[in-house]
Amino acid sequence: MAASTQLKASPVRWLGAPAPGGLALPDASPTSRHCYAPRHVYLDDRVLVVSDSGNHRVLIWHGLPTRDHQPADVVLGQPDFETEGPGLLHLPTGVGVCQGRLYVADAWHHRLLIWKRVPQVNAEPPAYVVGQPDFAQTLPNRGGAIGPLGFYWPYGAGPVGDWFYVADTGNRRILGWRGLPEAGEPPQLVLGQADFTAGLENRGQPVAADSFRWPHAVAGDRDHLYVADAGNHRVLGYCPLPTRDRPADLVLGQRAFNDTRELPHVPQGAHALRSPYGASWADGRLAVADTANNRIVIFRDLPPKGEGVPAADVIGQANFDDSGENQWQAVRADTLCWPYGICLHGDLLAVADSGNNRVMLWRVPRAM
Repeated sequence: MAASTQLKASPVRWLGAPAPGGLALPDASPTSRHCYAPRHVYLDDRVLVVSDSGNHRVLIWHGLPTRDHQPADVVLGQPDFETEGPGLLHLPTGVGVCQGRLYVADAWHHRLLIWKRVPQVNAEPPAYVVGQPDFAQTLPNRGGAIGPLGFYWPYGAGPVGDWFYVADTGNRRILGWRGLPEAGEPPQLVLGQADFTAGLENRGQPVAADSFRWPHAVAGDRDHLYVADAGNHRVLGYCPLPTRDRPADLVLGQRAFNDTRELPHVPQGAHALRSPYGASWADGRLAVADTANNRIVIFRDLPPKGEGVPAADVIGQANFDDSGENQWQAVRADTLCWPYGICLHGDLLAVADSGNNRVMLWRVPRAM
């Protein structure tokens, strides 16, 4: 069993309401410092962006928050911080900044929304939409058959190298563009399906190196692409970046490409993953939100090819064998409950700790 890094990685900031002695339940009316089941997070030197999914909004902090429970500066998807419910956004998930533009995966409107900057004021409208013909349309696959221009529940998105990928979860595929897509621009790449019109789970066959069940997140750099395939309890790796549909080169979380084993309520170890919903890459490290195991695992020095590579570090649990929600104890700064989206930036790791209705920032040294 690999050693825990619980004492070396440390929580440094708690965003969301405090939880003295128990779970922080969301207020009936949201505020600028509350979250309700946040699903994704983005962090860089200038901005922190959170998809506050349960409140159907996106929260933005300009600059790194300097104190716990600090209110957000900007809200999108609602006219103010006190309003909730589906409107412009319906269960937003993946968020990030690419080429200075903010993007939001508006999952249950089956589209990607793009702002031409990171907004400075509340309720700033997006500049354009990808995945729908216009802002008024919100049906899966643009109301028709699966094709290159539509989405069905796009959960995650982000730039990797010169590409921009969307995890089109409901269509069990990854779509790729050479750069952030413009409105109406078709993708140049599909992964996980034979063509742009197919959408069967695992291609309608037993699980393999070239298929997905529920792809949820993408991460990587100019040489590596990693896809969190939550439904198959694994992460697939490609090296070099794929320019056409092809099998993955690396599998994490399973002993082999044709395995889909899930290990609930037993010691997990450093090899297993259960419903990994998030992934983030920085400085040669891959962080994975091992969601159903209530932990973050970090892989270092990954080979370009292989099967069953163990994680090096664990965050949120005392060791690699434990997997309990909040370590089966009270909510603390160093516990996790169903972490979804994550973002690794330098020595900081931002975690959408969805089950605890908060976002946590952890200090994660490059060498642990």
